[in-house]
Amino acid sequence: MRIDVALRLAQEADLDLVEVSPNSNPPVVKVMDYGKYKYEAAQKAKEARKNQANTILKEVRFRLKIDTHDYETKRKRAESFLQAGDKVKAMILFRGREQSRPEQGVRLLQRFAEDVAHNGVVEFTPTIDGRNMVMIIAPLKSKADAKAAQAKAKTAKPARETEPVAVRDEVATPAQAPVAAKTPAVKVPVAKAPAAKAPVAKAPAVAKVPAAKAPAATRAPKAAPKTTTEKKEETDA
Repeated sequence: MRIDVALRLAQEADLDLVEVSPNSNPPVVKVMDYGKYKYEAAQKAKEARKNQANTILKEVRFRLKIDTHDYETKRKRAESFLQAGDKVKAMILFRGREQSRPEQGVRLLQRFAEDVAHNGVVEFTPTIDGRNMVMIIAPLKSKADAKAAQAKAKTAKPARETEPVAVRDEVATPAQAPVAAKTPAVKVPVAKAPAAKAPVAKAPAVAKVPAAKAPAATRAPKAAPKTTTEKKEETDA
């Protein structure tokens, strides 16, 4: 198809003429909505980045003389890592003269690999790394598959089981007489007579008698001052 014809068709449809495969001979173009195409491509890229999962290397450390309880705890922890799609690095730490007995470390790591075989497989066999012995176990499921399985397990709901209910057919026998239905007893409300209250006689109020006030004490009149003649006579006497 000629380019001018393709452009005319795109304009008539109110769409865009997009070159899809420029390296082919002749180039391939497509009539589409370019804005919608870019949006869908961005959504697909975002979904791909969301589902992309990187495998992480988890580490589990052992001692050569590890206790049974500690070993079971570390084994369960390693199984949870493998079920999540991560690799497990099992490491044995040698102390002192334990470095002269590496065969015991190999037996311990082989036992560990057998215990987690239903969740992972040995990727690197036990090797000496300085004072340590290392073994790497890879998961059987990828990280994306493990995430999808976990999401499916969360959304899945167990179906409710319905138990069959036995139904008994009641057959009326002629010997049985019909039982009259009992009429419910009707309670008649009883009117209570109001209790008569006897009037209570109030005692007469006692009149208050005003208290008599004591007469105020009279003051004696002051003596008149003495004259100069009287003072002189008293001096001569």
